[in-house]
Amino acid sequence: MEAFLLEAATFLLRWLHVVAAIAWIGESFYFVALDRGLKTPKQPQPGLAAESWSVHGGGFYHKQKYLPAPAQLPEELHWSKWKAYTTWLS
Repeated sequence: MEAFLLEAATFLLRWLHVVAAIAWIGESFYFVALDRGLKTPKQPQPGLAAESWSVHGGGFYHKQKYLPAPAQLPEELHWSKWKAYTTWLS
């Protein structure tokens, strides 16, 4: 029974690693495509390096890239690090 549980645990951990790695690589490709699609803003603002408009699923998205980071950051900030951490830790 112990051998079965150990084998099942290693199987699940292996699949966690594979799924996390696929998500990490996909997110990396998304950010490469996002950066390549950014254009110089038509109305320059301090710190605004580039921007892009897109549509997906009926919603319009206005993406902006700031260099350096703006003085005021939003309270809820999405960090793109958990997929990489999960891949490395598994």
